Amino acid sequence: MTVYLVGAGPGDPDLLTMRAVSLLTQADVIVHDRLVDRRVLASAAPWAELVDVGKTPGSRRNSQDHINDVLLDRAQRFETVVRLKGGDPFVFGRGGEEAEHLVAHGIAVDVVPGVSSSVAAPAAAGIPVTMRGIASGVTVVTAHQDPAQECGLDWDALARTGTTLVILMGAARARLIADRLLAGGMTPDTPVAVITSATCPDQCVARTTLAALGDEPVRNPSVIVVGAVAALDVTAAASLAALATLTTPAGDPS
Repeated sequence: MTVYLVGAGPGDPDLLTMRAVSLLTQADVIVHDRLVDRRVLASAAPWAELVDVGKTPGSRRNSQDHINDVLLDRAQRFETVVRLKGGDPFVFGRGGEEAEHLVAHGIAVDVVPGVSSSVAAPAAAGIPVTMRGIASGVTVVTAHQDPAQECGLDWDALARTGTTLVILMGAARARLIADRLLAGGMTPDTPVAVITSATCPDQCVARTTLAALGDEPVRNPSVIVVGAVAALDVTAAASLAALATLTTPAGDPS
């Protein structure tokens, strides 16, 4: 009996790993998140039981304890169980908690990494989260916790990192995030990109500034990118002028 913690990637089924597809075609049970693309689930074997344990914002349905119980129940009754999680199982996916729970009950766990939306969404928008002369690092955080609370992330410190900031699960708190980063010292004209439904047919990219972030509603699921690179689309010719103003002087070593 094995539970496979499988990363479903950011949405587009073409971005599934080969091993993920192979496991989906063999699994007896697939326990999946709410935001897993239906085209991904189309790879499931005809006999597979599909169990939706998706969490809805503000709802108590499908608590983590319930999901843990579902996984344990299916693992004790079936040979191959796939726990299909959006992005990567260990990037804000609570895969670590699920793995610990299963192992504690004698169930084998195998992790299959997936492409995290933290890098896939910016890439789909033509945004390199790191780029020589512009951004030498990237910081990935979740805004699942209210930024206005005293405990949790140190938003003042995040504002001073000097790295690209990628924020997951921040749609409902976009304005609060902007206010905290501005209070921490980020300039109002700091570029921001909001990528919604990344890699899916309805992908939408909105460019704005930190001062204006949250003035318009941000839909779920969205990834928010804050920093100089958020102004770029390196796949578009029109972005070359903006890039030229940000890159290091000619002659800088590669």
